[in-house]
Amino acid sequence: MKLLKGSLLGSAAAFAAVGAAHAADLPVRKAVPIEYVRVCTAYGAGFFYIPGTDTCLRISGRARFEGAYQTSYSRQAGPNVGDTSGYQGRMRINLDARTQTAYGTLRAFVRLDAGARTGYSGVGTSGTQQRIGQAYAGIGTDSFGRDQQYMNVDKAFIQFAGLTAGRASSFFDFYAHDFEFAGATAGSDVFSTNLLAYTATIGNGLSATISIEDPVFRRTPIFSPFNISATVSTGSVSNFGVTNQPTPIFVGPGRYANVDSIERSRLPDFVGVVRLDQAWGSAQLSAATHELNIGNLSTAASTGTGPVLVPAHTSTVQGWAVQGGLKINTPFVAPGDALYLQGAYGDGAQLYTGYSSYTGSYTQSTTTIQGQKFAQYFSDAVVNPFTGQLQTSQSFTAVASYLHYWTPEWRSAFFGSYGEQSFGQGIRASQGAIYNLVSGLAGSNPFGSNAVGTPGTRFYQLSQALRDTYQFVAGGSLIWSPVKDLDIGVEAFYTQIGLKNGRAIDLDKSPTAYANVAGINAGTFAVRTATQDSVSQVRFRVQRDF
Repeated sequence: MKLLKGSLLGSAAAFAAVGAAHAADLPVRKAVPIEYVRVCTAYGAGFFYIPGTDTCLRISGRARFEGAYQTSYSRQAGPNVGDTSGYQGRMRINLDARTQTAYGTLRAFVRLDAGARTGYSGVGTSGTQQRIGQAYAGIGTDSFGRDQQYMNVDKAFIQFAGLTAGRASSFFDFYAHDFEFAGATAGSDVFSTNLLAYTATIGNGLSATISIEDPVFRRTPIFSPFNISATVSTGSVSNFGVTNQPTPIFVGPGRYANVDSIERSRLPDFVGVVRLDQAWGSAQLSAATHELNIGNLSTAASTGTGPVLVPAHTSTVQGWAVQGGLKINTPFVAPGDALYLQGAYGDGAQLYTGYSSYTGSYTQSTTTIQGQKFAQYFSDAVVNPFTGQLQTSQSFTAVASYLHYWTPEWRSAFFGSYGEQSFGQGIRASQGAIYNLVSGLAGSNPFGSNAVGTPGTRFYQLSQALRDTYQFVAGGSLIWSPVKDLDIGVEAFYTQIGLKNGRAIDLDKSPTAYANVAGINAGTFAVRTATQDSVSQVRFRVQRDF
């Protein structure tokens, strides 16, 4: 046994010696040096060098839960009617890359927002975001109008030597609902648009910007009594791509044809901004132009009798808007306190004043409040049926918002806004004239709830289309931050909409009124009327930023 053990040990030693000899003949391979991630201090906290480059990168984001309750006054048939609650789970990822060059900092910023939302529009789902393709509706029997996935490349821009190019917030915006959860106040707030801008730094905090911006995200439809909306029905997709929206005009005595009132993309929006940033706060003056450009007369045969007198081609119109904003830091009240004041006026540019911010954009009329008594109309312009030319609408908004820190952990925001939208003098009367012709030829009301009615009749006095309206919002919030970057808060607000004059048919109490125009005019069909409507909402939020 001892002999066997000795032989094995000897053999192992011999093999080891031979292996060592061969290893000595092999080239020595140096270990690859490990390049550790280095902190970049040039641009603030959180940046690090991308290994192998001189570019600094910061990764950040957030996770959010939100639940909301909003009063509902109706249980009539229809998608999501009667719901009062909604819920959201959302995420955000930010990538901020910066490199120092001989021309200054080269920056690229990317932001991705995504989430799942349930509940009716205004509480959970968003009809506004769905209309511009940033949210996607479920089409199940119980989920249609209540279930929505949300995906948006919110930011993707480059900044270099004063140039900003890509997808970014509009330079026109100022307050942009900074202190709010729901963004309920009326005010300009385009989360993201495509733009090319140059900012000149003048000195002492003063700067000036010229921006060329995508007009699509600032469009409110030109009014059409034949309102065709892109819709998703349960189980199938129907009418999802609207390619023509007819708007009737006179082409001769007793004869009419249709203009295609869908807006064309020709000129971009031009935005000019002067801004001042100081230790006391900020001030900004913004101005914008917005082209309104629609299609030609339909090639289809005109309807009615009489000679054909085709009007000239509809001329393009330059809408415009101006805005002034002021932010005042008030650390003498409490550290972190600030006050925003903002006012805007627009002609043919309603989305620049943000009058439809809460109730719904990118649609000519909306009833976000369930059981709403009448719809608000937001059209940037109306086609005059006698001349075929565009007549713009006007809107203005005023916003105030104050953020106050009770303690470093507890803060509140108090906000309110008032706005109005008005249509040009004679617009309703001219639409009433074309209604009288078309309904006379059709023998009924072909326009549905978009009908203006015949001037001088009771229905004309009570119809909702193209009525001048106002909107008032007031609310507040309370937020607790027990640790850094964690917010737990609640927000409540009240919204009232109303007619600036007269009364309108209460569609909740008289839902069949627009099918009984003759009875209303004859006094044989009784209708309920209203001058204003209101709603209250409460939101609860838990948010973690990193």
